[in-house]
Amino acid sequence: MALPMKAMKAAMKVAMKAKPMKKVMKKAPKAKAMKKAMKKVMKKAMKKKAMKVSKIAKGKLARNVVFKGGKEKTATGLKKSDLMKSKKGKIVSRKASANGKKAYTHIKAWTTACQKARKDLGIKGFVAIKKGTAFYKAAKAIYSA
Repeated sequence: MALPMKAMKAAMKVAMKAKPMKKVMKKAPKAKAMKKAMKKVMKKAMKKKAMKVSKIAKGKLARNVVFKGGKEKTATGLKKSDLMKSKKGKIVSRKASANGKKAYTHIKAWTTACQKARKDLGIKGFVAIKKGTAFYKAAKAIYSA
C-alpha cells in the first residue's frame, strides 16, 4: 500500500506544478491533468515484476528434489553433498546417518544376543523381554559370554 501512496504524492506534485492559468479556467484543466498524471504513475506502480525462481526446495519431497538436482538446497540448508540414500532407499542427511550408526554400536551386542536367543528358543512373532523369562535369561547369557 505504501508504494501507490508514494506514486500518488508524486503525481500530485507533477499536477500542482502545471502552468498557472486564469482563475476561471483553473478547475477543469487542472483536474484533467491531474487525472492523466495519476493514471500514468499508478500504472507504473501497479506493474508486477516477474517472480524470481526459488533455489530452495520446500515441502515433503524437498530432499528428493535437491538430491535429484532440481533445486540448490532444502529449507534447512542441506545441499546435495550433505544428502545420501539409506539402505531402504530413503534420502537422509549424511551427518544424521553417521550419528545413527555411531549410536547403534552401543546396543548392537544386545540386539544380536536377542536375535540368537530367539533362534535358539524357536520364538516367532512378538515376545516381550521381561526379567525372569527364559527368553531374557538366554539373551543375557549370550550377551555376557
